[in-house]
Parts: sequence; C-alpha cells; structure tokens
Amino acid sequence: MSSLTMRPCGDFRTSYKQDNTIFETKTIRMMAIIAILGLCTAPLFLDGYYLTLFIQISYLGIAALGLNILVGFTGQISLGHGAFFGFGAFASAWLSTSLHIPVFLSIPLAGFLTMAVGMMFGLPAARIKGLYLAIATLASQFIIEDFFARADWFSGGSAGSSADPVNLFGFLFDTDQSFYYVALFALVFMYIWGCNLMRSRDGRAFVAVRDHYLSAEIMGIKLNKYRLLSFGVSSFYAGIGGALYAHYLGYVSAEGFTIFMSVQFLAMIIIGGMGSIKGTLMGVVFMVFLPEVLESGVGVMKMTDWGNIPLVVDGLAYIKEMAIGLVIIGFLIFEPEGLAHRWAQIKNYWKFYPFSY
Repeated sequence: MSSLTMRPCGDFRTSYKQDNTIFETKTIRMMAIIAILGLCTAPLFLDGYYLTLFIQISYLGIAALGLNILVGFTGQISLGHGAFFGFGAFASAWLSTSLHIPVFLSIPLAGFLTMAVGMMFGLPAARIKGLYLAIATLASQFIIEDFFARADWFSGGSAGSSADPVNLFGFLFDTDQSFYYVALFALVFMYIWGCNLMRSRDGRAFVAVRDHYLSAEIMGIKLNKYRLLSFGVSSFYAGIGGALYAHYLGYVSAEGFTIFMSVQFLAMIIIGGMGSIKGTLMGVVFMVFLPEVLESGVGVMKMTDWGNIPLVVDGLAYIKEMAIGLVIIGFLIFEPEGLAHRWAQIKNYWKFYPFSY
C-alpha cells in the first residue's frame, strides 16, 4: 500500500512571529520584491504624466498612512491633517533655503518639527475624545492656516515660499524621472517602517487603546502616553509627505492646505480601509485616479450629442465637485471596511475555491 503524503490544509500559525509577519507567505514576499524592482524600471517606459501621478501617490500615501495610524489604529480623530502636511512642506523649504540645511536632511527634520507641533495640538487628546476631539483638531487646522498667513519669515506669507530641489552628492533630483526614485524610496521606507511599528509593543498598544481603552488601562497601558504618541507619529508622517511635496513642486503656497485637503486625507483612509496599511495605499491610488477618470468621462460625454446641452455640461461639472463626498457616502454604506476588506474577500475566494468555507 503506497503511503500518502500529508500536507497541511489551511492557514496554521504556531507562533506570535508568524502571526505578525509583514508578508504572509514567501510567494507574497517575492511578488512584493518583483513589484518594487518593476517600479524601479518605470521611468524607462512611462511618460512624465504617469510619473507625476506616482509621485503624487507617494507623498500623499505617506501622509495618509500617518492619519490611518492615528484614526484607524488608535481610534483618535483629526480634522487638521492637511495643515500638518502643509507645515511639513513649509518647514522643509524654510530649513533648506533660510538655514541652508541640505535638502536630504531638511526633509526628516521637517518631519520632526511637524511631530512636535502635532504633539502640542494632540495634548487635548489626553482628556477629550469623540466629537470634542474632532473640534479641537479642527481648530488646529485654522490656527496653523492663520500662522501660514502671518509668519512671513516661515511661509513667505501670501507670496508663498520656494523650495530647493533634492541634492545628493552634487546630483540634482529636479526632473520627474529623477525625483521618482526619491519618492519611491521614501514610500517603501515609510511603509515598511509603519508595518514594523504596528508589530511592535507601541503599535499593539495603539490598537488596544482603540479597541477598549478601559481594558488597555487595566493591562498597564498608559492611555495619555500612547494617544499623544499617535498624534506625534501621525504628524511626523504628514511632515515627511509635505516636505516631499514641497521639494517636488519647488514652490509652496498656503492656499493648498485647507480643510478640503484634510477631508481628502480622511476620504483616502475610509475608502482604503481604516486600520489597514495596504488599504491606505489603495485608498490613495483610488483618490488620485478618481479625478483623472472623471475628467476622461466628462471629455467623452462632451464629444457626444449630450455635450451640446448646457444643463448636462453644468451637471457634469457639479458631479466632479461632489465626487469625493459621493464616494465617501457610497463606501460608508456599501463597503464600510474599505478596499482592503474587499481585496481580502477576493483573495480568500480564489484561495479556497471551490469550497465556500
């Protein structure tokens, strides 16, 4: 009688290390490495338009991950993330142009400066929560906006501020093709660091504070410490993303960092999935490509007979403006756990097909 080879059926994890690994299987790890290597070759065959979109995804993705660590993993709320993003942009531009600090050093320094400002505004989180915390962070949005308008020495006031290009050992990253690699490195590094953070003791404490703060406090987790720390980490990510934004464009203006940007960041993590690192990136990609898809749809509509009707043309313009709000409402109703949850369901379907259990 021939012996049968016994193979494990299912997903068995026998240690804490296996349960918190970044890549669930060797295949996923290999695919991630191949994807990164493929992205490294993108400037060789993609034009500047698509490179610009990827760079935009990079700096917005870094900032959005910081917000997801605060909102999705720690259970706090922030309506001023756009202002912290702007503070990082102005801080890096100020450090590099006024203090003549090299740009590759001013970017992380801007992150730490933004972290300090974020922790200062995060102090109310130690005592308030829910709607009251939302109002407090909303106040930070307008306070920082007013600071941008008044602090000419820092932001340039109404004239804005210029930002030097990234310079590393005499090589200027002043084109889309060259800055693409700066953005790619920053995106990969910050996301790997974020994954490792959530596997650490501090990351598990964030989740415990979110899930049940009373139980977390009974277990010895200092609520005030980790709530404040989550604001600091979130602001640090926003500062890094804002600094990359500044040095990519070469110019920073306060008009771009309004409450609307903060709402956009919230939309990214809601659509991608709160409490999911990969979901954050999915939400950012969705939000970056949404205006492009709508613009293409409007262009196609205008080429048809319907494009000659003024009411239809005006209606399309309103739909473009309402798209973000409509998408948020749609996801909250039909897919409240975001794209990450939908992707997990699709993956499990094919993994266990044809069995439904």
